[in-house]
Amino acid sequence: MTQPPSRVRFIVLAFGVALGGITYLDRICISITAPNIMRELSLDQVRMSLVFSAFTLAYAIFEIPTGYWGDRIGTRRVLTRIVLWWSSFTALTAAAFSYPSLLAVRFLFGIGEAGAWPNIAKTFSRWFPSSERGTAQGIFFMGAHLAGGLTPLLVAAMLTRLPWRAVFVIFGMIGFVWSAAWYTWFRDDPAQHPAVNAAELARIESGRRLESAQPLRLADFARLLRNRNMIGLALSYFTQSYGFYFYITWLPTYLEKARGFTAMRLGILAGLPLILSMAADLSGGLLTDYASRRFGLRWGRAGVGVISCLGAGMAMLAGAFVQDGVSAAILIAVAAASSNLMLGASWGSCIDIGGNQTGLVGGVMNTAGQVGGILSPIILALIVRHFSSWSAPLYLTGLLYCLGAVAWCMVDASQPVWPEREIA
Repeated sequence: MTQPPSRVRFIVLAFGVALGGITYLDRICISITAPNIMRELSLDQVRMSLVFSAFTLAYAIFEIPTGYWGDRIGTRRVLTRIVLWWSSFTALTAAAFSYPSLLAVRFLFGIGEAGAWPNIAKTFSRWFPSSERGTAQGIFFMGAHLAGGLTPLLVAAMLTRLPWRAVFVIFGMIGFVWSAAWYTWFRDDPAQHPAVNAAELARIESGRRLESAQPLRLADFARLLRNRNMIGLALSYFTQSYGFYFYITWLPTYLEKARGFTAMRLGILAGLPLILSMAADLSGGLLTDYASRRFGLRWGRAGVGVISCLGAGMAMLAGAFVQDGVSAAILIAVAAASSNLMLGASWGSCIDIGGNQTGLVGGVMNTAGQVGGILSPIILALIVRHFSSWSAPLYLTGLLYCLGAVAWCMVDASQPVWPEREIA
């Protein structure tokens, strides 16, 4: 009698979902505690925007080397280091006593978290068959956005009983538990995990490209940066992340200052973009895998990306235009959800074109995204200061989303970056 396949890869996915949730918990709590921090440390909007961007700058600088590091030594060790580092500096945010010290701690926090997304993509490339990778990425981001959507409510409730410094200490402790469990249980190669049977291993390896284990040369990296697929993915992810960092940095302040919301109502509306994104994450992952089987990899990935970006652009422009505060908040949340519809296609494309160098390819794409994340809070603060308008930066974000749809037309995920590196 044939033994049914084991389901160990779904436990790997559960670890990934938990990781995504912890990252968003630790990232977003500072946007909710920002008014408390600004009052205590005497910071204005521009200085606080630089604190937000200090994390993103460090994240961008170390994203590519940490993604490549995972390709070389495996994600078991690299993700353990990543989570231990960022959890330590989440907790140490509580020790900030001045503007420079807060900048330094958040920069070091960004160094620690860099490479988490590419290394998760690398993990999924090893543990999931090609037909399930978009769905796995969608479920991963669904878990991350669930945590992100609940964080404003959780932090708002905690701040009624605890000082803001205690919130960072509590959140920082969670990652230590994850790291211990991950390092103990996970294996880089499914064939080395004792719980994986032959049937599941055969399913995991179905459709996998066989690649050379030779280290990447400088010429190979230069080729990656010139690759049309890589350029299209990087540009589209820049626009997605530019908008996303508005939701996790200045959205609560926008809802308070420009739309007049306060207290728990503000917390609900601030978390709404990520709550709605959960459905988009899962449906986007399922859709890109289905469309890839039905129409081929090119439009299975790029078609979802175009729809995602155009929908986000239209909703954001409408949200900036309407006068009613609740309608504006809902439209902005719809824009966020639509922009996140592309995540399964984006990271699935990294696996498709990157093969054995998925961590590096994901690192390049996510670095481009972090450049958008660095610029987003700073440009918003400068535009608001110059024009005395909160609508202007939202119009800019909507237009960038539409440009992201154009960038997706460059992407053909059926064409790997290094086809000659494959070995039959």
